[in-house]
Amino acid sequence: MAEMNWAGNYEYRAGRIARPETVEELRELVVGAPAVRALGSRHSFNDLADTPGLLVSTAGLPGTVRIDEASRTVTVGGGVRYGDLARELQEAGWALHNLASLPHISVAGAIATATHGSGDRNGNLATAVAGLRILNGSGELVDLRRGDEGFDGAVVGLGALGVVTEVTLEIRPTFDARQRLFGGVPWDAVLGRLDELTSAAYSVSLFTTWDEPSVSLAWLKELDGAESAIEDDFFGAPALTEARHMIPTMDVRNTTEQLGVAGPWSERLAHFRFEFTPSNGEEIQSEYLVPRSRAVEAIEAVRALAPLVAPLLQITEIRTVAADDLWLSSSYGTDVVGLHFTWVRDQAGVEAVLPQVEAALLPLGARPHWGKLYLDREGVVPSLYPRLADFAALAARFDPDGRFRNPFLARLLP
Repeated sequence: MAEMNWAGNYEYRAGRIARPETVEELRELVVGAPAVRALGSRHSFNDLADTPGLLVSTAGLPGTVRIDEASRTVTVGGGVRYGDLARELQEAGWALHNLASLPHISVAGAIATATHGSGDRNGNLATAVAGLRILNGSGELVDLRRGDEGFDGAVVGLGALGVVTEVTLEIRPTFDARQRLFGGVPWDAVLGRLDELTSAAYSVSLFTTWDEPSVSLAWLKELDGAESAIEDDFFGAPALTEARHMIPTMDVRNTTEQLGVAGPWSERLAHFRFEFTPSNGEEIQSEYLVPRSRAVEAIEAVRALAPLVAPLLQITEIRTVAADDLWLSSSYGTDVVGLHFTWVRDQAGVEAVLPQVEAALLPLGARPHWGKLYLDREGVVPSLYPRLADFAALAARFDPDGRFRNPFLARLLP
């Protein structure tokens, strides 16, 4: 059917795509298909969301947004995009704790893959989940709340339990934030003072191509009004006075406003503006999240691979995520440092490089982002999740006929 993912590097192998507009339509499709998967905003770079059977798009399902001020939660349709949700929350005086780089991704798809923003004390997007409504493999709607049996396994669910039709998220009163950029962070500071560096703001991102004499860009997101020890020098890097895209060849107009101009969280926490398409999808992404205790080793290991990596790389982002208790979260049980690679769209070239990258990082306990391109040819990844067998049992309970199983899950689950 020649349907592609957002980046254009993966063609879905499903026989057809259905676009239900009601939960009843969705139920009929699910119970009538021996193999089915939910399809969100198509931002996975691998076969996670694919199936040899039927794909059901969540984009047309009810776009619920119900704010409960008393409980400080919002309930949203699973196919709602974070950018749309953020605007509605901001207009009502509320906020989420964080956003990913792109606000164009769906809520259910992002939490199912443990997608994240940045910040030493900020959990990934899934940590805001207080409840789920899932249409399971038997066509039943199942509600789970935090504290229920299996909840911690269901949140980062990889689509294995069914189609998430609604998500309830914790919210907080709205706040303003600002972004400042600094150019040329010395590698000695990154390697020798990483903890100080990443804790210097609400969120800190470092951008590099690995073959540079210094880290080209530090991107700080600060809460407006919060005291900052960082003035015009960030560990030896001067403050920039002109806005920058993290990839020098890209249009800076796609990025959210910088240079210390305060604005709503909904227009600052993401790197890219919701009203712009940040690129034409001409890229492939990989990410490996390393336990914080091994982060310096991981950075040094990738620097040693710079001659191999840099020719295929557009940019790497280094950022931090706080630990959580969600079984299949990449930060389960440990604070992590993410090494995110935005590659040129050369599938064969990237797949030729990834074995060396993974040989350097997986032995350090690095967990690949579920929705990004990774290979794991040695089958190491399942061993990095101590609750994987529990998750497999949970998935079997929700989907006893295996409707939502696909090749990706067959490789992962025992």
